[in-house]
Amino acid sequence: MNKIKLFLVAATIFTIAGSAAAQKTGYIRVDDVVRLMPETAKVQATLEKFQSDSLQPRFNYTLSEFQRKDSLVNGKDSLKTPAAARAKMREEMQQDMYELQNWQQLSQQMVQSKQEQLLEPIYAKAVTAIQTVAKESGYTYVYTKDALLVAPESDDLLPLVAKKLNLTIPGGAKAAANRPATPAAGKKQ
Repeated sequence: MNKIKLFLVAATIFTIAGSAAAQKTGYIRVDDVVRLMPETAKVQATLEKFQSDSLQPRFNYTLSEFQRKDSLVNGKDSLKTPAAARAKMREEMQQDMYELQNWQQLSQQMVQSKQEQLLEPIYAKAVTAIQTVAKESGYTYVYTKDALLVAPESDDLLPLVAKKLNLTIPGGAKAAANRPATPAAGKKQ
């Protein structure tokens, strides 16, 4: 009876070890997929248009308003403006001055926010494609390439995902698009 139990335990261990060894792993850098997608170029064009059509006019308007209020508060005709209105304009001028002085930082924050908003659906599409490719190709684990310092041999999924999304991998990576690459184990990815 003990031999049967020992045999069952050993068989279970070999089965578990065999199934763990049979698990396919792969890696990919999501940013590489997004960079290949044509929608990404459109995002850049949209951001440039946003800067020229929205941000620059806003800066010009804020500057002209600051100058207009300054002339009403400090100009030769400032006495014609009621004291309460001058006090309110001084407060508004402080806000305008802050915005003008910090314009570069504020505009970068607005551009970054707009960029994140525009890239969100593109990243979602890339991740969905990665998940689909992993499932269709039998990958149990897919890691982000940036996070691996040491890893067992695994496949680069970029060629498979690029094929799924009908994307072209530029340069010498075209040959790799036909077969997954397998990096040497233990090397930095």
